[in-house]
Amino acid sequence: MTIYRMNNESIDPVDEATFSQLGIKERDDLQRLLRDRIEIVAPGTLVISEEFGDWDDSRRRIDLLAIDKEASIVVIELKRTEGGGHMELQAVRYAAMVSTMTFEQAVEVYASYLRSRQDSRDPRETILDFLEWEDLQEEAFGTDVRIVLASANFSKELTTAVLWLRDRTVDIRCVRIRPYGSKDDMLLDVQQVVPLPEAEDYQIRVERKAVKNREARTSSRDFTRFDVHVGELVIPNLPKRRAVLHVVKALVDDGADPDHLEQHVTWRSLFFKVEGQVGSDDIIELISTQNSPGNVRRWFTADDELIHHNGSTYAVCNQWGRKTESTISDMLAAMNSHNIRIKASS
Repeated sequence: MTIYRMNNESIDPVDEATFSQLGIKERDDLQRLLRDRIEIVAPGTLVISEEFGDWDDSRRRIDLLAIDKEASIVVIELKRTEGGGHMELQAVRYAAMVSTMTFEQAVEVYASYLRSRQDSRDPRETILDFLEWEDLQEEAFGTDVRIVLASANFSKELTTAVLWLRDRTVDIRCVRIRPYGSKDDMLLDVQQVVPLPEAEDYQIRVERKAVKNREARTSSRDFTRFDVHVGELVIPNLPKRRAVLHVVKALVDDGADPDHLEQHVTWRSLFFKVEGQVGSDDIIELISTQNSPGNVRRWFTADDELIHHNGSTYAVCNQWGRKTESTISDMLAAMNSHNIRIKASS
């Protein structure tokens, strides 16, 4: 994007620059000026501290700490660099550190900040006025922490991380501050780039829908564990895949033919079969050769997990999901086995 200066005679482009070229320092210039015009990067916020680091065992400091109209705490990190460095990682750490701040603590922090600025305003009343609270609502203060990253530009790695965090309900934003002109005649192009302002409402709806879908998928997962009984032996509290492995091995030990068992699993392959008696390294190499290296993890391939029968080696599939119990029941019924049974772990 090009910035132009217009007068009665012409429209002329203004040269893009960097803060470093213009001699603008991060703390002494950019931070100092933005703290009094914070609406440029974080509209609707009140700065309550600068270089905040009131925690044990840490020399880290938040550039600007603020609150917003919803009484959320706002961590504002500034960088004059072109890529933003690792500011998102720092900001997440800071957000966690201030997430437990109470209203009274915020008043103390703000009081210290006002004293440092030789500002005579009453910290409690100023915060209450800003929040438009007639009375203190302690339970409503600091229920969320927002993050604002302001930098001359942002790397792809940083914006990818920010989008991932937003997808997981972290309210984090990127505001680009790009300088133009000279130090004596400087212009700033300030734009929120994540989320894009014109698509912010839509993007927030998409993010919320993604969260709901992820929660629905998680809540619908079956985490049932099983006890496998083989005669008097009980192998307790097994995840689904290991329950299948122990049942299949017990059936083969009890005389079942693996190829016969395979016929009773119609919706996926029960075994990866190899002619000859081979060990773990060999079967892993064969799976990688015949399929792909990524498919190795779909089979039980450790030496003590492999089944050797009639001159062949069998690796049992470990991908089962919701059909675990029905698959085991079908195999046990087909083999008419009364010595082997499963039940959900208590």
